[in-house]
Amino acid sequence: MSKLLSQIENIYPTLSKSHKKIADFILNNYEKAAYYTAARLGLETDISESTVVRFATQLGFDGYPEFQDALQEDIKGKLTTLQRMEVASLKLVDEDVLDKVMRNDRASIKETLENISREDFMGAAAALNTADKIYILGVRSSAPLANFIYFYLKMIYDNVVLITSASSSEEFEQIFKIKKNDICLAISFPRYSKQVVKTLEYAKEKGAKIIAITDSTSSPIAPLANYTLTAKSNMASFMDSLVAPLSLINALIVEATMEKRDEVLDTFFELESVWDKYDVYEKSEDIINE
Repeated sequence: MSKLLSQIENIYPTLSKSHKKIADFILNNYEKAAYYTAARLGLETDISESTVVRFATQLGFDGYPEFQDALQEDIKGKLTTLQRMEVASLKLVDEDVLDKVMRNDRASIKETLENISREDFMGAAAALNTADKIYILGVRSSAPLANFIYFYLKMIYDNVVLITSASSSEEFEQIFKIKKNDICLAISFPRYSKQVVKTLEYAKEKGAKIIAITDSTSSPIAPLANYTLTAKSNMASFMDSLVAPLSLINALIVEATMEKRDEVLDTFFELESVWDKYDVYEKSEDIINE
């Protein structure tokens, strides 16, 4: 059970009768309660809105909005795909979906920038430049992010490995040679993959450093990491929006490669020659001539 729900269970015997009704509804319907206003939660439990607000303050929050934010953050890793669809119907009813989703993405990037550890960010970038080998791990919805950072890092570093697999055994086969001076950069967002956690536990046992890109310090991969880079991932519908994590990854690539600026310039000078020789990309003069 998540941290906040466990807190509610722990204090349940000390609650008043009305607060117990609120607690019962939240514990049994957390996927809905997290997105109800105080007024709506009061209607569902036949309790006054002011009593709902007092319930939140009894749990140590300044008010109901703070409690609601904490509950949403706390449970999002627990929601099934069906529950996510139900939540989306609550959040997006009578909304301009394009406006709502893109505004949420903008807010996620802003929150990520405000809350990320600059020390861990700079440490992670430096670690990439000193690693003997860089292993990149991300499965399911995080796999596109892993592929993205791999695509760019492999142009700069000769020592990058993308762990691709359909099973835990295949992941271990690809990472079993990891050693002390290596890095494992792991990406994991709700719903968290147990496969990734087990692989990181193995990498840590072997003495490798770990960079975790995830949504919060309460993520199951955060305790395993030497550097934890957190990025806000809002639930857009049955999937999470990974706009802020992608922006963070962009920044990490830039920061790491800025330390190797001359080498990067030489690399891309050579690549441009190869791309031009083998006619890989459309060139501006080709477009004009058409």
